Amino acid sequence: MIPPAAPPNPPGMPRPWWETRAFVMVMVLLSAVPLLYPPVPPLVDLLGHMGRYRVMLDGDVPSLAAVYSFKWALMGNLGVDLAVYPLAKLIGLEAAVKLVIISIPMMTTAGMLWVAREVHHRLPPTVMFALPFVYGHHFLFGFVNYALSVALAMLAFALWLRLGRKRLYRLRAALFVPISILVWLCHAFGWGFLGLLAFSAEVVRAHDDGRSWWRSILRAAGQSLSLALPLMLMILWREGGGGVTADWFNWKNKMFSVNTVLRDRWRVWDRIGFFTCLVVFLFAVVHPRLTLSRMLTFTALVLGAAFALLPRIIFGSAYADMRLMPFVFAIALLAIRFRRDTPPVMGWALALLALSFFLARTASVTWSLKLASDEYTRQLTALDQVPNGARVVSMVGLGCTRDSGWPMWRNAHLGGMVVVRRYGFSNDHWDVPGAKLLTVTNKVAGYWQHDPSNLIVQDGCPARFGRPVSWMLRRFPRGAFDYLWLIDPPPYDPALVSDLQKVWGLPDGSALYRIGPGPANPAP
Repeated sequence: MIPPAAPPNPPGMPRPWWETRAFVMVMVLLSAVPLLYPPVPPLVDLLGHMGRYRVMLDGDVPSLAAVYSFKWALMGNLGVDLAVYPLAKLIGLEAAVKLVIISIPMMTTAGMLWVAREVHHRLPPTVMFALPFVYGHHFLFGFVNYALSVALAMLAFALWLRLGRKRLYRLRAALFVPISILVWLCHAFGWGFLGLLAFSAEVVRAHDDGRSWWRSILRAAGQSLSLALPLMLMILWREGGGGVTADWFNWKNKMFSVNTVLRDRWRVWDRIGFFTCLVVFLFAVVHPRLTLSRMLTFTALVLGAAFALLPRIIFGSAYADMRLMPFVFAIALLAIRFRRDTPPVMGWALALLALSFFLARTASVTWSLKLASDEYTRQLTALDQVPNGARVVSMVGLGCTRDSGWPMWRNAHLGGMVVVRRYGFSNDHWDVPGAKLLTVTNKVAGYWQHDPSNLIVQDGCPARFGRPVSWMLRRFPRGAFDYLWLIDPPPYDPALVSDLQKVWGLPDGSALYRIGPGPANPAP
């Protein structure tokens, strides 16, 4: 049987440095470091979302109103939109986005540490092994509404555990009705994540109180009813239909999601981080002085089962199952603790190893985002040649080799900055029925209205995403656009753009071509 957590240190007794409030504050502040340097957080999908935020704020500008329509709707996918809307009116769009995005890893880190404190009555020295998953694949991919909802869900889960530990069940039920609605409004997947956390924790708590497993499950279901009100909102949201749910039990794709849980830029380094966490968890399982929290271990198993059962696409949102995987690992690592009081020598050794791992991952992500931000700065000089209100078709080259497929495609939605900074049109927004606030009305653009028309690959490349560069350059409707923006393009025949005028370029082949006289609609 797994022993219960050791009791908290008596008041007045000195704590090791990893159990102090100063440590918690430092960890939360360090989680923001990777995002301090970039003016625009270089997360893959974020720039496309920023284009939507610009239309949300300034959709009445004629150049935007002619090609976009923005309409608020009640849905479980509003998180960063709702946060940016009032803040951008005070400090501007780009500053507001950066501030909101920085808050996400800080809140997630604070939530993880609080959960560990509630479960173990102290912070184990191994807790830092879990923190790099804050910058997991889901966050670097730019699933920002989901990431915000998970940050709130982790904080809410810690509060759920605290109120449960104090047996304040009525107060908890009252508080979690509005909390569950808030998390759902940020993103429905985050609300589902919170429900899995709360339910699994209550199952173990009820079983520890002496109930059978079946009675524990029934009690946990009853306790979790305070989180159920968003089900009604979900029905109202989805009754209009739209948004496909598909790709069930794609085990090849699920294994890819596991292997890329810390995917960033350098394959070998990211895989070392992944296997380090596996080794640490297995070490805790076999070492006689270490054990696992039953509550968090069961929670990680429930999250793992949900990952296995969920399809890849839910309501049109891709990578639905992948988004859970960083937190399967994080919760499993948070479960590690000592069987009894922490032995000083071993505690220090594990704490220093965990701190080294955390700092190394933080440093690598910081450098990676710095490189991506510098690349953004170079590429965005193209906008100096783009007048306000221009309609720009962007085409971003994706790699075709095994090695080029690992780094995140951080330039994939760079075209969104045409909307943000030039109040123009870009072809990299998403068309997801039932899950969008922004509708593209630029019908003359045809296929080149939406993502993935912004992605191109080398001719003959068997890539899953993007179309061959020659096909795209030959067929895109020139009359629908004022400029063609090629970003990191693969090799192509110059004759395909011989009818266009090159007005900007970089040594890597990136180029901006003028198709015709650009509009002169002034930005406000």
